[in-house]
Amino acid sequence: MSGVEGNRRWLALIVLCLGSLMIVLDTTIVNVALPSIRQDLGFTETSLAWVVNAYLLTFGGFLLLGGRLGDLFGHRRLFLFGIALFTLASLACGLATSQHVLIGARAVQGLGGAIVSAVSLSLIMTMFTEAGDRAKAMGVFGFVAAGGGTVGVLLGGVLTDVLDWHWIFIVNLPVGVAVFGLCFVLLPSGRGPAQTHLDVAGAVTVTAALMLAVYAIVNGNQTGWTSDQTTGLLAASVALLGVFLLIEARVASPLMPLGLFRLRNVATSNVVGILWAAGMFAWFFLSALYLQLILGYSPLRVGLAYLPTNLIMAAFSLGLSAKLVMRYGVRIPLGIGLSLAGAGLVLFARAPVGGSYVTDVLPSMVLLGFGAGMSFNPLLLAAMNDVDPSESGLASGVVNTAFMMGGALGLAVLTSVAASHTSDLRASGDAPLEALVGGYHVAFLLGAVFAFAAAAIGASVLRADVQAHAGHEPAGELATESE
Repeated sequence: MSGVEGNRRWLALIVLCLGSLMIVLDTTIVNVALPSIRQDLGFTETSLAWVVNAYLLTFGGFLLLGGRLGDLFGHRRLFLFGIALFTLASLACGLATSQHVLIGARAVQGLGGAIVSAVSLSLIMTMFTEAGDRAKAMGVFGFVAAGGGTVGVLLGGVLTDVLDWHWIFIVNLPVGVAVFGLCFVLLPSGRGPAQTHLDVAGAVTVTAALMLAVYAIVNGNQTGWTSDQTTGLLAASVALLGVFLLIEARVASPLMPLGLFRLRNVATSNVVGILWAAGMFAWFFLSALYLQLILGYSPLRVGLAYLPTNLIMAAFSLGLSAKLVMRYGVRIPLGIGLSLAGAGLVLFARAPVGGSYVTDVLPSMVLLGFGAGMSFNPLLLAAMNDVDPSESGLASGVVNTAFMMGGALGLAVLTSVAASHTSDLRASGDAPLEALVGGYHVAFLLGAVFAFAAAAIGASVLRADVQAHAGHEPAGELATESE
């Protein structure tokens, strides 16, 4: 174990979770305030999307690079840099009085968030080497990752209703300053390896490829999925990824050793993460739209509607999930959890125009709470447990990138499907609200397909003995074992 011992490492975990919570909150807290931001700064409907897209673009583009930089130069050092960058960018967002300043600051927030997200899991893996403690720690971290988004909706509603939209960013300042100061006391210093060569060509090509892909995805609905812009950007992204793979196969110190994907659990966890994120993003954003646009909920009431989900996830992630993993391994909890989430999405696909919370919303929220609470801990453990400590930041970056890309792609595709089906229903004579709900139903069902597919893959392909590994083993040996 590194320099963190006993209770001190659990305090350090709280600090890491607070830092990560800021990042997770920021992916959703803005959505509730978008109408106020639009009115205050004079955004058009098209340009307003960049308040969200600027963050997604840099967050998705720099996750992999952030993880590798943490491996090379020290995870604590990079975590501190990321927190400082995110906090200063939050201040700039809160003080923004023009569109360009806000969008630019949001892009910098995404960069800081990518760095923090990429190295947080690595620090946890360094501090918690025993299987039981690691499962509990990952459960806590998984709860923050799973529940932070819904907390963001509630907090965004409160701050926007009681104060104004600037405070959704300013609220990050005291948390960021506190996390930065506590990191010096509680986090292990963790110097990087002696060889600090950075694969510059690989870093440039993969970051450019990811940013082009995210740009194409987040603009797909607006420009058209078969438009020259979308297809051209996606083709360029694929070409750059091909160049990146060629570079990684030939350089002496690659940014991403390709042998990492010979590890069964690493590769499988990324596939499961992409599918689950696609389904989860569909549930979260589309259910919030259903509550606001169909049932007429206020932003604050929308946030309160997610409380049952948060409470259930808290119960699982802060104890129950770790016990399940220690007793049954990762496959059974993951398979059951994702299946429950899929069932929750199926239930949402029957929510009517005149629905009530108790009969049409709450059952889905309960199932999705159980599903997310059971799933995140084993998925993160499976992804991180097979890699050498020197590559933990890379593995973390890859997993986070899979979640980010899966969520962005899933959200873009499913909202496009919902909009298309709504248009078809309107053309066939359905009333506006009925047509809107019909579009949501199709998207929820497709999201359920993603969740069930993730459950099947995770339950059948992952190695079941993750909980047996108290520490890391060399990646090369595990690669042989997993094949």
